[in-house]
Amino acid sequence: MYQFSGKLKTFSLALIILGALGIAYSFYSAPKTVEEAKEIIAHQVSSHGNTHGDSHDEVSKEDHKSDAVFDSHGVKKEAHASSGDHAEHHDAKHDEHVFHQLQNKPWAAFYVALFFFLGVTLLVLAFYASQRVAQSGWSVVLFRVMEAITANLVPTSVIMLFVVIASVMHINHLFPWMAEGVFDPTSANYDPIIEGKAWWMNIPGWTIRSIIYLVIWNAYRWFIRRNSIKEDTANDGGKTYKLNYNVSVGFIFLFMITESMMSWDWIMGLDPHWFSTLFGWYVLASLLVSALTAIAFVTIYLRSKGALPGVNDSHIHDLAKFMFGFSVFWTYLWFAQFMLIWYADIPEETTYFVARFNEYKLPFLAMVGMNFVFPILLLLNSDFKSIPWFVVIGGIVILAGHYIDIFVMVMPATVGAQWSFGIAELSALLFFLGIFIYATFSAFAKANPIPQGNPFLEESEHFHYYNIEHRGEGSSDHH
Repeated sequence: MYQFSGKLKTFSLALIILGALGIAYSFYSAPKTVEEAKEIIAHQVSSHGNTHGDSHDEVSKEDHKSDAVFDSHGVKKEAHASSGDHAEHHDAKHDEHVFHQLQNKPWAAFYVALFFFLGVTLLVLAFYASQRVAQSGWSVVLFRVMEAITANLVPTSVIMLFVVIASVMHINHLFPWMAEGVFDPTSANYDPIIEGKAWWMNIPGWTIRSIIYLVIWNAYRWFIRRNSIKEDTANDGGKTYKLNYNVSVGFIFLFMITESMMSWDWIMGLDPHWFSTLFGWYVLASLLVSALTAIAFVTIYLRSKGALPGVNDSHIHDLAKFMFGFSVFWTYLWFAQFMLIWYADIPEETTYFVARFNEYKLPFLAMVGMNFVFPILLLLNSDFKSIPWFVVIGGIVILAGHYIDIFVMVMPATVGAQWSFGIAELSALLFFLGIFIYATFSAFAKANPIPQGNPFLEESEHFHYYNIEHRGEGSSDHH
């Protein structure tokens, strides 16, 4: 049995505490008044120079334009006002807008890291279920690794539930469609586009759906973990194994539905005017690549500690193949979504990418290289896929790239031009990384690392990929 070492436990707890302190500081240092927000912006402009200030001004003008449309809906309310009053009104409105963005910043940074770690854990669970449904032989020795990682689903789900409640109670302002008066035709904040989506975008429905997602995912995780351990000693003619198979089939069906709906509610809902029919698949691909990388990292670490005697280079090779393959799949979806929206040039669709090119050009373009070009160059060669440190290097870039992907999905809608990567973002990452390490390795230590009751265990332990070096040698290891 694996023992969760004291050093690793202390390290994970240190990350949690350090991250929590940083998160607390980021909330404490957020502006409390519009005047404080103006001082922060003035300091940023003086620190970063005129170029950054001009960039902020450009985005401010866009905000003003969008505010005018939002308020008027065809008839400008300022039409009868003097030019001085008009400018003063927009300056005040812009200052308030920036104030809300800066107040959102610690929430948004926390939300990006939360969604990333929750999503990665969820996709590990889904990949695990898919391996059971496919009755895959190669991956059985990795089952306990995947089960251990899914233990992180519990704490991240609890925290997500907290964020859901905070959003509904207007403690944060991440979701603009939840603002007061958006659905009221008599209100200055009335938005007919969002009202047209009220059948889906309404607080009771959104809250209930969010809870249902979390309950379904955690219920399957609890059931399959319990019954997977039960398989080890079950002497029931394969009934437990068949039950696990059948429940996994049902979960895959529910997962595909809930994952798409979750993407609409928790990410696309941040940009309520925009929509993409491909978005659920796009989020799935991003999280799946990250999940496979997380499995590879934990497997390589535990194997180095002698905790996974059945894992050989072929298992690492196959994990790297999945990382490579789904990196290409993600790129296909990214390009398909971007190209179709760019080519059609429909304003309500292009606004999503315009916002990201205005202020997020560097991270937006960098993630394409990190998520596609780098994995292709590093993992294209078959021999490199079996070398752990090559996989780790590629995996670090992949995880960073897909974190940036989530960052670029969330930040433009929540903080606009007021983005940066600082204490708030780093602290949230450290906090959830600490939780991930603690939950994963403490769960792995509580069960036999070898799923002895699985009928495909022997096949998995003797699994070898077809290596070109073996051709003509009469190797008996061909698979």
